[in-house]
Amino acid sequence: MNTRSISSFVAQLEKLSVTSSPLRPILSSLSSSKPFQLKNVTPISRRPFSITASRAGNWLLPTAPEKKRSRKGRPRVPTGGSARGTTMVWGDYGLRMCDHHRRVSATQLKIGEDAIKVRLKGMKYRLYKRVCASIGVYSSGNEVRMGKGKGSFDHWASRVAVSKVIFELKGDIHEQVARDAFRLAGNKMPGQYEFVKKGDPPVVGITKLDGITLEELKRPRRKVPLPMPIIPGADASPTISPGA
Repeated sequence: MNTRSISSFVAQLEKLSVTSSPLRPILSSLSSSKPFQLKNVTPISRRPFSITASRAGNWLLPTAPEKKRSRKGRPRVPTGGSARGTTMVWGDYGLRMCDHHRRVSATQLKIGEDAIKVRLKGMKYRLYKRVCASIGVYSSGNEVRMGKGKGSFDHWASRVAVSKVIFELKGDIHEQVARDAFRLAGNKMPGQYEFVKKGDPPVVGITKLDGITLEELKRPRRKVPLPMPIIPGADASPTISPGA
């Protein structure tokens, strides 16, 4: 850079002035006036930033590591008349297991999810998952003698009870398209599944509460027998003659 360019740059820099800005008197007048305050509005404190890394949830993995190795166990089938988890919560259509409770692996759940996404490709929808693969499955190798521990980790799985809703679908999708997507997913996952809609009756065990109430279902199937009439003298033991 030559001397002429440096001198011209310094001359232009000296011409700059903060007071020459037309916005400064406006800002000064605004700052001198009383600030505008809203009535009956509580201030909201917000953190400008967060140093904590966001941890996105994954329904195919547990949120926390296992403290001890999970046992094989069985799904918790509600036997006291509970219908929780058998109806729609967020979506309009759903896929519900209808044959028997079982343990479904995370790989099988992922295959079912991919089948739904492939069928609904290009459509506007939202898929909800009602189960989580948080049970660890451990296994030993082939031809291994009994004992010597539980085995090494194999995969994650989820215990799905009977009549449990696994997937829910919501969006601008026709019912027949949703049926076809859930049919493809059910064919690739173990067990038998049924298509449910929002507003369908809940299920207790394998009995749908359609036209029957929970109180009627809890009643005994057989009528309570009437008490036997008491016959006077029936308790007396019969007398046997000595000649008999």
